[in-house]
Amino acid sequence: MRVHDDEAEAEAPDLMAPPPPPSLVVGYALTSKKVKSFLQPNLLALARKKSINFVSIDETRPLSEQGPFDIILHKLTNKEWQQILEDYLEEHPEVTVLDPPNAIQHLHNRQSMLQEVADLNLCNGYGEVCTPRQLVIMKDPLSIPSAVAKAGLTLPLVAKPLVVDGTSKSHELSLAYVETSLSMLDPPLVLQEFVNHGGILFKVYVVGETIRVVRRFSLPDVNIYDLENNDGIFRFPRVSCATNNAEDAEIDPCIAELPPRPLLEKLGRELRRRLTV
Repeated sequence: MRVHDDEAEAEAPDLMAPPPPPSLVVGYALTSKKVKSFLQPNLLALARKKSINFVSIDETRPLSEQGPFDIILHKLTNKEWQQILEDYLEEHPEVTVLDPPNAIQHLHNRQSMLQEVADLNLCNGYGEVCTPRQLVIMKDPLSIPSAVAKAGLTLPLVAKPLVVDGTSKSHELSLAYVETSLSMLDPPLVLQEFVNHGGILFKVYVVGETIRVVRRFSLPDVNIYDLENNDGIFRFPRVSCATNNAEDAEIDPCIAELPPRPLLEKLGRELRRRLTV
């Protein structure tokens, strides 16, 4: 005799249904500031829908005791952490690290980073990519005026710390607009000829073949006659960070017009080829 149980039948699993996709585990090692700005609720909700699980990495514990990970996403630059990552990759070559420490090193140096763009000599029917002339000063600030004169650089000059290491100091920019101020700068640094550009810059994000461009407020145009700093150095606040979003600002259309997409695509491809180790 068979007893018909509708409730039990309704709850029976569908043996023909495909298994749920395996979860992708992304371990992240970020500063608290980056965690707050990056791991937004909408991103986490979307990740759950895509079976992506974000896991915080404890830097004080061996990576081998955590995970397992499919991807490690990090934004730490100290040498100890880089060594931890390299050791972990030797044991787990199947794990993807974004970005590999050896690839990041190339971008920590402003000179080598900009030089790759200059070497492209990129020009096509959609536009041209140019770079300002620059000079690297490693030490002895008293030698800067003569080095600038020898290189033929024209004032005003933007002074940028040579190494980008994630600290607030590495983002401190100064404008030197009289020759006597040059010896007051603090090497190691990169000096670049300042080019007025309407106070707007474009940050281009490239992931695979996807390109996203956003407008950010940049260094303001400079008229040296309007500068009132008696020592000849104007110190800029930090620029190009997310809080300086200029997407909804009322800007001259000639300045705000986005660069042509074909030019950005070619630039992205060429830089990826040159900067990928």
